[in-house]
Amino acid sequence: MFVELPQYLIFMTAGAFLVGWLLSRLFSKSGSKNNSLERDPRDPRSHELEAELRIAVSNSDKSLTDVEKLEEELKETTTGLERRDNVISEQQTTIETIASDLKGSVLKTRELRSELTDRAAKGIHAEAKIREIETELSVAQASTDMIATGVLDYALSPNENAAADEVEKDAAADALELELETTQNKKSAT
Repeated sequence: MFVELPQYLIFMTAGAFLVGWLLSRLFSKSGSKNNSLERDPRDPRSHELEAELRIAVSNSDKSLTDVEKLEEELKETTTGLERRDNVISEQQTTIETIASDLKGSVLKTRELRSELTDRAAKGIHAEAKIREIETELSVAQASTDMIATGVLDYALSPNENAAADEVEKDAAADALELELETTQNKKSAT
């Protein structure tokens, strides 16, 4: 394949290629060292910006964790407020029912008080009427006793005797009615 070239020529060409490659590597490394000694004026600013970026990212991470903590606290506070509102609403409904029960009890007490007052007044009137009838009966009884003993000697006609008997019967009937009313009032009071 190779053309019949002397062998030393082939070695020389390969050696020259190798030496050129080595020299180019050496010069490129020495050139980059010289370039690194001369810094780019934008390098310090870029380093400052990178540092500021790292600080901003760490602050952002801290802020995010703070926000998450505040959101958790807000959720806890919200649930606490909801529980408190539920308790307050339950207590308000209880208070409203108690207030309505109290109003009902007060009205019932007033009704009972007025009913008892009416009964007491009826009882007092009945007792006064009974005393009045008893007084009338005792007067009538005393009159009849006096007539019977002869202390009072009236010449009574049969019509007058009948009228006196009717008065006594009416007084006795009124006394019985009053006594019945009193017993009925006592039964209804109990």
